[in-house]
Amino acid sequence: MFHPMEKDLAQSEAKRLLLDKCLRGEFALSESGLRETEEVRPQAASYRQSKAAEPQLAQEPEAGTGPPTNISAKPQHTMIKSTSNRKSHRSLVRQVLNRILHLFCRFGPGGETLRPFLHRIRGVKIGKNVWIGDDVYLDNEFPECIKLEDGAMIELRATILAHTHGAGRVVIGKNAVVGAGAVVVTSGNRTLVIGEGSVIMASSLVTGSIAPYTLYGSDASKPLARITKPFTASTTYEEFMTSLRPLPH
Repeated sequence: MFHPMEKDLAQSEAKRLLLDKCLRGEFALSESGLRETEEVRPQAASYRQSKAAEPQLAQEPEAGTGPPTNISAKPQHTMIKSTSNRKSHRSLVRQVLNRILHLFCRFGPGGETLRPFLHRIRGVKIGKNVWIGDDVYLDNEFPECIKLEDGAMIELRATILAHTHGAGRVVIGKNAVVGAGAVVVTSGNRTLVIGEGSVIMASSLVTGSIAPYTLYGSDASKPLARITKPFTASTTYEEFMTSLRPLPH
């Protein structure tokens, strides 16, 4: 027979062993006592596998619910960056080419031949029998936004700008004339049309469309004051302005 103390120790040890087996999934506890079950083992194994997979799930989000992993993001970022660089490179090359051709257009010969030909290469839309004078400036940034229709004439040192805070569009109509030193300028998302047969006088500023067969310009210059002291290198601006006298009526 066992000593009462030894019996209690044996029961405590047996309970501890049974509890360990329950925790390992070898036994399951029910209200009627202890019973071994085959269902506990796969459940315990599944539980252990899910616990082991949790760190991996935390590092790898589900498809479509989180950002791409570092492995896939790195080549994608490199590809986008290289594509952007190629686009910038092409844009820079095109800008340099436009400016080189523009210099030949402005100072080269051939108002009806070479200059229109080079401007077409730059992107300007040019019709037949177009005349482009010396030192004419056609937009450096957006030459493709300028159109010169058949028979148009752009005289000496005229300036046509097709952009201001964004590209617009300038159309010089058929047989229209832009006088020497005139400035034609439009802003972004606007189209400025010089109507067919219209004539813009020298040194005029044009910021809006002109109707066909219209003479456009400002009044001729006129005398403003009588000068009593010449505006030489030794004369200050204030001295010159105070020396002005009204003209006799």
